[in-house]
This record gives sequence, structure tokens and C-alpha cells, in this order.
Amino acid sequence: MDDRSAISEMVARIARALVDSPDQVGVADREDRDRVVFELTVAEDERGQVIGRGGRVAHALRAVTQAAGRARGVRATLDIID
Repeated sequence: MDDRSAISEMVARIARALVDSPDQVGVADREDRDRVVFELTVAEDERGQVIGRGGRVAHALRAVTQAAGRARGVRATLDIID
């Protein structure tokens, strides 16, 4: 498993644990200049569960994604898609 797919699977696994419909969780990645952007999609009515009160869960997900990227030598960010 390469670095990008490992990070992608990690984000998906965490997101699936947070929502009621884990089969609707998707993670895609794309290059954006000097970084890799991971795009998380969940069911529309469950978006609040991955954002959290005051954005705390989203902030934590982004921090974990960035740390996983640093550990693999990749500049990684996370976007939660509307």
C-alpha cells in the first residue's frame, strides 16, 4: 500500500466510525501544487458528525491527516466536501 492510499484508508476508517451510514463515506485524493488534498465525503445529513460542535472533530481529523502525511514525507490536508 502506498503512502497516499494508507492515509486515505486511515481517514475513511475514522470517518466510518463517526457516522451512522459508513457505506456512504468516500475519500479521494488529488495533487494541489506541493501537497496532497484528501477530500472526505459523507451523507449530507451526517456531515455534522464529522465536523463536530464548533468544528472540533474536523480540526482533529485535519490534524491527524497532516501528522500521517508528515510521518510519510507528504504534505497532506483534508477537505470535507459539501
